[in-house]
Amino acid sequence: MAKKSKLQILTNGLIKENPVLVLLLGTCPTLATSTSLINGIGMGLSTTAVLICSNIVISLLRKVIPDKVRIPCYIVVIAGFVTVVQLLLEGYAPSLYKSLGLFIPLIVVNCIILGRAEAFANKNTVIDSALDGIGMGLGFTLTLSVMGSIRELLGMGTLAGVQVLGSWFTPIGFFLLAPGGFFVFGILIVLVNLITKGKALKGKSFGCAACPMYNSCTGEEPRIIDPADTGLEQKGAEA
Repeated sequence: MAKKSKLQILTNGLIKENPVLVLLLGTCPTLATSTSLINGIGMGLSTTAVLICSNIVISLLRKVIPDKVRIPCYIVVIAGFVTVVQLLLEGYAPSLYKSLGLFIPLIVVNCIILGRAEAFANKNTVIDSALDGIGMGLGFTLTLSVMGSIRELLGMGTLAGVQVLGSWFTPIGFFLLAPGGFFVFGILIVLVNLITKGKALKGKSFGCAACPMYNSCTGEEPRIIDPADTGLEQKGAEA
């Protein structure tokens, strides 16, 4: 396979391999924190900062970290940066910190960050790893921002806390609840599929199976679900 250019690495996470809408990773924080635009941006940028920093450090240490303990080492590195982000939010953005709550420390086990550490940072240079972190982080932030905007606008009639829709609009509380989050999430996945004419999702693994650490966690090979298969048959690696 030809080596990707710097631009391809940077833009890969926006649409082609968007961690949320294509690979379906990080859905828990996506659904839980996308109730407003501010929350979506805050969670996205916090995760992006951790992703970029951890990618850089893991790439620097990739030849030093023993293979048998690489996952615990990744978690230690990521946890260090999460702690820094958590303290900064608590000190300089207390309202956002309270709003995001438990989901800030849970960035430590976000499968997007662990997955990129294993799939990319552990095998590539520092610059490429930084670009990958920026691209994947922007894709994650963009998704949360769009979802947060839609849910806040329809659920409260506001955008970033500013009243946008007039008194004629009746807020639809459904969009602030979990079912509303799943509804918007599903619509965005459909739109991505339509825009890319099915190319973004074709041949991709989804959810945990898309994570490069799937084999480390389960001892099994990832199973690929092809949307073209009407029977939803799962394809394993051929013997």
